[in-house]
Amino acid sequence: MHPAALDHDALLKDCTVTSGRSSGPGGQNRNKVETAIRITHDPTGLIASATERRHKGQNKQQALFRLRVKLAVQVREPADPGGPASECWALRVKDKKLLINPSHEDFPALLAEGLDRIAVMQHDVSAAAEALGVSTSQLLKLVKHEPEALSSLNRARQARGLRPLR
Repeated sequence: MHPAALDHDALLKDCTVTSGRSSGPGGQNRNKVETAIRITHDPTGLIASATERRHKGQNKQQALFRLRVKLAVQVREPADPGGPASECWALRVKDKKLLINPSHEDFPALLAEGLDRIAVMQHDVSAAAEALGVSTSQLLKLVKHEPEALSSLNRARQARGLRPLR
């Protein structure tokens, strides 16, 4: 299972969580209370942090979501090119449309699955979309929600001599 698809507790078992004070504007509470959170995924070394909320728990949830998105973009897991999509993916597809909001907790897992399928299909987005049961534009829309994912995909496509996606 892709690390971005793990539930919060399972993912946190592979992480180091540290807290601290944030700097910048925000008054006395920001300067005295350790609400800033930094999460390091130990197997990959990827780091995500959150400082914008006044509560440590909210910052932890935000940092964990950011870490899951980073894992989705930067970690590739082997996928079966002809295999079925995950249950999570299948529940979100209706009439070749992928119904997901980029702030939903399932977004990182779906992004990872889409990118893994694109990679195993040798960066042919149309073939990957067909295998996942969505239109090419829907799969591209998913990737475009995360700019680093699109940049990474385009670098991989250019390395294979394919044209970049817009």
